[in-house]
Amino acid sequence: MSGKRSAEPGPGRVGKKGKKAVMAEFSDAVTEEALKKQVAETWSRRTPFSHEAIVVDVNPFLHCVIPNFIQSQDFLEGLQKELLNLDFHEKYNDLYKFQQSDDLKKRREPHIAALRKVLFEDFRAWLSDISNIDLESTIDMSCAKYEYTDALLCHDDELEGRRIAFILYLVPPWDMSLGGTLDLYSVDEHFQPKQIVKSLIPSWNTLVFFEVSPVSFHQVSEVLSEEKLRLSISGWFHGPSLARPPSYCEPLIPRSPHIPQDHEILYEWINPTYLDMDYQIQIQEEFEERSEILLKEFLKPEKFANVCAALEKGDVEWSSRGPPNKRCYEKAEESKLPGVLKDCMDLLHSEALFLLLSNFTGLKLHFLAPSEEDEIEDGKEGEAASAAESTEEGTSHSSSELENNQATSSTTSQQSDGETDSEPEGNEAKKESSIPTCHGELRRWKTGHYTLIHDNSKPEFALDLLLYCGCEGWEPGYGGFTSYIAKGEDEELLTVNPENNSLALVYRDRETLKFVKYINHRSLEQKKTFPHRTGFWDFSFVYYE
Repeated sequence: MSGKRSAEPGPGRVGKKGKKAVMAEFSDAVTEEALKKQVAETWSRRTPFSHEAIVVDVNPFLHCVIPNFIQSQDFLEGLQKELLNLDFHEKYNDLYKFQQSDDLKKRREPHIAALRKVLFEDFRAWLSDISNIDLESTIDMSCAKYEYTDALLCHDDELEGRRIAFILYLVPPWDMSLGGTLDLYSVDEHFQPKQIVKSLIPSWNTLVFFEVSPVSFHQVSEVLSEEKLRLSISGWFHGPSLARPPSYCEPLIPRSPHIPQDHEILYEWINPTYLDMDYQIQIQEEFEERSEILLKEFLKPEKFANVCAALEKGDVEWSSRGPPNKRCYEKAEESKLPGVLKDCMDLLHSEALFLLLSNFTGLKLHFLAPSEEDEIEDGKEGEAASAAESTEEGTSHSSSELENNQATSSTTSQQSDGETDSEPEGNEAKKESSIPTCHGELRRWKTGHYTLIHDNSKPEFALDLLLYCGCEGWEPGYGGFTSYIAKGEDEELLTVNPENNSLALVYRDRETLKFVKYINHRSLEQKKTFPHRTGFWDFSFVYYE
């Protein structure tokens, strides 16, 4: 391959029993005193510098590239063989999908051991000198294999003691069309990642390293080649921890109580099966047992067809939702929605639906839905028998009850907005917190979209609602499913796959987190059947008691 140094004859020395010990040396050009001094000055001043042996750039954050890092090609080929013979484990969660070896710090394979020595002894000393960081001897390195559709999404690498990250590529000839680039992000005024401003293409025997900092946001873009393997060794050099700025907390998403709207909206929109009181009881029993349920063919066929037609027509104004270390998808501008889509949003905000969801789940999402305390009180009252007759299974209410209580409900809603002044302050706060609320959005999902679990995810009790549109033929292998996991664990508790006109309800507690899995390029297969479609849509709502 062009640009590579020729193999040095017999790099190594004779060890015990006459065996030749494998040794590695890194680029002697960067160790030349004059060049080393220039690189050190560049690092200190945070200015760009370019030389055939090393390139230093500061946009969007300080990073360096050393081509032809290891001098011997024979050594590299031996190293590659050893790496490919390792046991690899699939790494799979909200942030990534690839295969990784065990930690390489104790591996005894000769080429791996020699690389470890050159990196964490000779190169670490050089790196300490040019960065003026007292790097420790801690060894932190592993091997990663990225194959078709594998990716590592936006993150900053920050962890106690990590000071400089490195990646050594052992890839075949590579270009941008194959994906797998190391993408570097700019940041906004809150030190949140904003957009990709530079992409580094993997190249055989090239070492990339960068300073780990609050702004070192990067990703490995999805590998698009079905034939080529992206093999690399990566890790971190450790040193004294840096002071970090406080984590940025995003503004809370506003929540609102229900929209006063009577039961007629349910008969207009919802499959009559789900309005049958006996069937609601069955749904509630199943939901209370499993904390989740999928209600298929939820909307009336003609209503669902109208919603899909409006989405396909393209008259919706979409905006991107970020930042990319937390999410990447498109949200509809609710105030500018076409009529039928606005009506569907109103349905999901409506008082009638709050009560219906109470009947489905047993949650107190409406004042007519009894809580456990109410049921205890009912047992003590003389009127318990007649009360139990109308709510025998816990939360079922007829449409006439909802209609008859419209006036009461409207008054309650007004009071919840702070119009009462007779309650003591503490009681008013308690009353305010007990009012059922929700927030929701209409989302568009396409290739490259996802959401991530992040440190500011607020753990709380909530009911998630998802109503899917335009996902005929959608395969789980495309991504785009919503995954629920226990806090601190990788194992999935539940996966909700996109399914046309299906309403998913999931109740999560304070220990349950969720994410939407990255949608990979396999999703473009959908266009074979639906040429004008690039993904799917969902109405996503969260309800709070």
